[in-house]
Amino acid sequence: MKQQNQPHRNLLFWWLVFILLVAIVIYLAFKLTGHENVLQKSQPGLYSIVKFDDGDTITVDMNGSIEIVRFIGVDTPETHHPDRPVECYGSEATDYTKNLIGKQKVRLQADLLDTNRDRYGRLLRYVYLPDGTLVEAKLITEGYGFAYTYFPFEKASQFKAYERQAMTAGRGLWTACQVKVEANGSKHTNPTN
Repeated sequence: MKQQNQPHRNLLFWWLVFILLVAIVIYLAFKLTGHENVLQKSQPGLYSIVKFDDGDTITVDMNGSIEIVRFIGVDTPETHHPDRPVECYGSEATDYTKNLIGKQKVRLQADLLDTNRDRYGRLLRYVYLPDGTLVEAKLITEGYGFAYTYFPFEKASQFKAYERQAMTAGRGLWTACQVKVEANGSKHTNPTN
């Protein structure tokens, strides 16, 4: 009987060796190509809000490192831009973001198609509430911001659809403001003054 079990043990042993080798190869492939950094920046923890800068920008405490985070794929009317006046629905968008997030911590997620930082050095991230709500999606669907699709990102087609729905339904800034589309496709609302 012992000899009959021996081939089964050998087969099990070699299967385990094979699985271990495959796992090592996958690990080394990620290590050598730098994908472990992508995975780490895509799956961070929950972070506290230090400040609400405006409707599409927050400052967070990332374990002792203070970072300004620009939401990926959404552009809310301006409230603090150095070259633009305060725009219609800018204050409302800021208040909406503050009320939506409140005192909750947020989960930040990078986008593999987008850059890590914008030209101002701000982190570019999707912002999720602990219950899984995507803040950018809420801002666009409720009419507090535009889909910002000038740079590639994974959710671009979804965000464009959210914008069309909000515009068709006349939500938020789509009814309250005059929306101007620039030659480059960017959208702005009328100044408040």
